[in-house]
Amino acid sequence: MSSEPVQVDADDLGLFGPDSVTWQVHADPAMWFGGIRSLYLQALHPRAVAAIAQNSDFRADPLGRLVRTANFVGISTYGTVADAHKAAARVRRVHRSLRAHDRDTGEVFRIDDPDLLLWVHCAEVASFLSAVCRAGFPLTQAHADRYFREQRTSAALVGLSPEGVPGSVAEMTAYLRQVYPTLRRTADADVIYDFLHRPPVSGLLAVGARLYEPTVGHLSYSLLPAWARRLYGRRAYPAPVTTAAVRAFRSAALRVPGGFRIARGVEPAPVAAVRRLGAWAAPSAARLPGVSPGGLPET
Repeated sequence: MSSEPVQVDADDLGLFGPDSVTWQVHADPAMWFGGIRSLYLQALHPRAVAAIAQNSDFRADPLGRLVRTANFVGISTYGTVADAHKAAARVRRVHRSLRAHDRDTGEVFRIDDPDLLLWVHCAEVASFLSAVCRAGFPLTQAHADRYFREQRTSAALVGLSPEGVPGSVAEMTAYLRQVYPTLRRTADADVIYDFLHRPPVSGLLAVGARLYEPTVGHLSYSLLPAWARRLYGRRAYPAPVTTAAVRAFRSAALRVPGGFRIARGVEPAPVAAVRRLGAWAAPSAARLPGVSPGGLPET
């Protein structure tokens, strides 16, 4: 099952390929919690959140940032190599053109500052991994290390040097400890917190928003590490409630025919990849090294 047909072109396999940890993890529906969790986490960096507040149209386009991030992750994971590099070039071009000012010092800084890019990358991939593990995806320590190592490829897409990006759980933990003293709750972080709980949507979306806030919005916040929640100073759901809820969501979403979708008519990136490559490339926990056919870590 793990060896691809000989007729498949290397470009079609994408940057990671169907036998990577990334290929399996990024197809999991719990990634949506990870994506929102990452925005809460990113917002604790004063410059990163200032850049979002000063350059993003998230108030006018409430779902835009999350959907754009999801689309980029989908293309970079499941698209062809050419598609991934094309999408990355667009992202780098936008980043190069943007500036923001530090609310404390007044200094103008570039959005593509390497330290900021590194923070956003680490907050994102650490959140992805944490959310899917909390939701019950069967990853071992070795899988997690390999995932971070693979994600150096994603970091290179946005302009980072892979050698300077955490490539294991230990390195990611060390990085987060190093950056922790620079993190804090700011007025901009509060704006993001409120926005992620109550997006300013109208019409039928407003009806859904009332369900979204206590479920997806606050559940994603509750998935943050304790130190991040302390910085926000906001209550989270109890850990057992959070774990049970995200596992129930994942279990229900996995039963949705055709995969969990952003919107009606939008084909999930993993589904598109399987359509391009064939059924042998379908993401599955059983494809992970050292995982039994039933999807559980071997002991």
